[in-house]
Amino acid sequence: MKHTVNHPVVIGGGPVGLVLALSLQQSGVPVTVLEAQQQGAMYGDGRALALSYGTRQVLERLGVWNALASKVTAIETIHVSQKKGFGRALLSAKEHQLPALGYVVSYGALMQALDARLSESSTSLEVQYQVPVQQLHVNAAAAEITFQNTTEASQSHDVFTTPLAIIADGGRSLEAIPGLVRETKHYGHDALVGMVETELPHHNIAYERFTPYGPIALLPNGEQFSLVWTGEQAYIDQICALDDAAFLQALHQAFGDRVGKFLHIGKRGRFPLKLSKLEQTFQAHCVVIGNAAQTMHPVAGQGFNVGIRDAMALAENIAASSASEWGATHRLTEYHQSRARDTGRGLLFTDFLVNVFSNDLIGVGLLRGAGLGALSMLPFARRFLVNKMSYGSE
Repeated sequence: MKHTVNHPVVIGGGPVGLVLALSLQQSGVPVTVLEAQQQGAMYGDGRALALSYGTRQVLERLGVWNALASKVTAIETIHVSQKKGFGRALLSAKEHQLPALGYVVSYGALMQALDARLSESSTSLEVQYQVPVQQLHVNAAAAEITFQNTTEASQSHDVFTTPLAIIADGGRSLEAIPGLVRETKHYGHDALVGMVETELPHHNIAYERFTPYGPIALLPNGEQFSLVWTGEQAYIDQICALDDAAFLQALHQAFGDRVGKFLHIGKRGRFPLKLSKLEQTFQAHCVVIGNAAQTMHPVAGQGFNVGIRDAMALAENIAASSASEWGATHRLTEYHQSRARDTGRGLLFTDFLVNVFSNDLIGVGLLRGAGLGALSMLPFARRFLVNKMSYGSE
């Protein structure tokens, strides 16, 4: 069945898509969201997300933060160091007059808070669940979205014709679009993630420890830490093969004594690391945001927050347009230009950190130490870094 909808349609009901939809609804722009999974399917997802202070401000503006505040763990200090080398740096929320440098929350808790806000929203915001997108065709006049309605016994296929399709599903629906070009750099590294219990309390300190094999991040999460341990795939293979006791010993050897002994590791997961950027191929009627548009190494916790900034910038662009301009070439060009600086610098920044802080070449250790020493001694450098982590590149 074919339907013409005269408003934007968001493909993907994850955090980035819902932040966009809530912002559009707040600006009086009607919007429909298509989500492949059923409502609540991700509530049990314990993956840790690092929210910047800027993302907190967005969630406050959308009326989401109050439902989330009791489920987040504040990062008040970030401790940066390198193994087998001098130099360390401390970033403090108090120094920059912020309540926190960031927050750690589970993906599931954030989804519950967003859904709770959705339940209070007006009829101008509609979310359809269990409707995976099968095809997306963009022509000179509109975008046509073909999706399967799995809630009906007939498993029917429906088509929405919309002036603006927004892909915010992490890239899943991009497989249905031929001809897209993505520039990708594969690091040959994997990230191992899990929850770890430590001998000493975290005191709301997040740690970034650079080693010759790759960075190790410990993020305060409840009473424990969320661990992100990255390295070459062969190295992570070895770490994954260890039993829990040997794993905790290896982690202590790599990380050091700052949190005492590592007492317990929860379920371990892993995923490959890459840096990628979608070369935009849509002149009009379709735009890609969030991880579907760019994927970053998790070394500085930038990726998710860049996606939120994508959503807010696009919402402002749409709200400032007349209905006849939604999806127009000049409006999407303005959006891409407004985001080029932030996304481009985010990609370069994370790539730089990986290249400089994750190898053991002669002389690089001295460079790392000098950089950390300068960061420790220069207030303006700390201010620049905190502003970038909080708000991106303006």
